[in-house]
Amino acid sequence: MKITKFHQSCLLVEIKDKKILIDPGKIGYTEEMYEKYWKNINYIFITHKHNDHCFDEVIKNIVKRDNAKLYISSEVANNYDFEKYVIVKAGDTLQFEGFNVEVTKAVHGYLPGMNDNEVKENIGYIFDDFKKRLYVTSDSLCFNNNYKCDIICMPFNGNGLTFGGFEGPLFAKEVCAKLIIPVHLEHPNPVMMPDLKKVKTSIENLGMEYKFLDILETFEI
Repeated sequence: MKITKFHQSCLLVEIKDKKILIDPGKIGYTEEMYEKYWKNINYIFITHKHNDHCFDEVIKNIVKRDNAKLYISSEVANNYDFEKYVIVKAGDTLQFEGFNVEVTKAVHGYLPGMNDNEVKENIGYIFDDFKKRLYVTSDSLCFNNNYKCDIICMPFNGNGLTFGGFEGPLFAKEVCAKLIIPVHLEHPNPVMMPDLKKVKTSIENLGMEYKFLDILETFEI
């Protein structure tokens, strides 16, 4: 399994000969991504409706060009005019050739003033190639669960919308992650940025490992 990081929470996961694009959003997007890096995509998975996770125009083009299959929540379907998609919800398990995908619960934080931008249906995904389990949490707060993974891709910020530097690593440890890959770190608004020193210290204090990926950096697990 290979992971390539793009801006915010966008990841390209490659399992054998399949390419899986997760949360391609507007922040940091360039035409080069569509033309060079997001090519021959087999599957697209969207976690929630915010446009830093769901750039609808590009997704439509990829679905049309590559005949990619799009997996989204009911709320995403209701907020965009996608034509071809599959609705998924927390608790679903999807079976593909060479891997499974478990659809997980996720809890997006709320800030006063979000109004229609509040996320009411949020989901994450666990990608299982039968050797390693990769958990992509979506923008989420902590919640009680029985999920298990080897690697967790999780957002950190400092304003209550997603995991904080203290409780986020505890969540990762509870789901048995051996490695944390922080995401959601390219938002142009500085209030969205976490205290990375605190995040690193909290992870180290729990005896866990982390890896900060640069944009376009690929990591094999």
